[in-house]
Amino acid sequence: MRFLVVEDQKKMAGFLKKGLAEAGYTVDEADTGEAAERLAAENPYDLIILDVMLPDQNGLTTARHLRRDGYTGPILMLTALSGTKDKVQGLDAGADDYLTKPFAFEELLARARALLRRSVASAQAQQEEARYLRFADLEMDLLTRKVTRSDKTLSLTAKEFSLLEFFLRNPGRPLSRTVIGEHVWDAHFDTESNVIDVYINLLRKKVDVPFPERLIHTVIGVGYALKKADS
Repeated sequence: MRFLVVEDQKKMAGFLKKGLAEAGYTVDEADTGEAAERLAAENPYDLIILDVMLPDQNGLTTARHLRRDGYTGPILMLTALSGTKDKVQGLDAGADDYLTKPFAFEELLARARALLRRSVASAQAQQEEARYLRFADLEMDLLTRKVTRSDKTLSLTAKEFSLLEFFLRNPGRPLSRTVIGEHVWDAHFDTESNVIDVYINLLRKKVDVPFPERLIHTVIGVGYALKKADS
């Protein structure tokens, strides 16, 4: 894993880099807030260790800028200030944890490991959630391409799967035949063709007919929508 240490005191920066490298991490250094922002924009860091007192700008400002610019990894903030107000300001600025100087290196390492575990768990949870599309009792697994309703597996063709996926990505939204054609077929789809209506009927037979509640509804004058009957 790759860390960025933002510390202007050379002795402290060297101490951190040496210890982290011995623990198996790759470490880059920055001695100003602007340098840290530039490096974070150019490199994917798993953790940023950020000192509050920097020569060009306050570390709180740097943390805000890092979050504003899209850095989503953990930030461990270092400071000589131990007051509750100072810690709250650091956390509000975007830090995930706060360590007061002086500190034992073992504690910093333990906190870094804890932040990394949380970050990995969060990324895995987000990845897992992005894999599924759900509406009512209908669920689509984009990875395995498995579709279930009320825990019963539905056998769909590739085109039926794509059509249902488009509905699931736009729940409750009335979708015209033109919009469906352009997204599920292609930009040159013949809007005069009845192929969409044919596939809607095929999809309804699998998604709606075997179940007590219909989900695919005709919206008169518009097209179709995936919604509950009372919505």
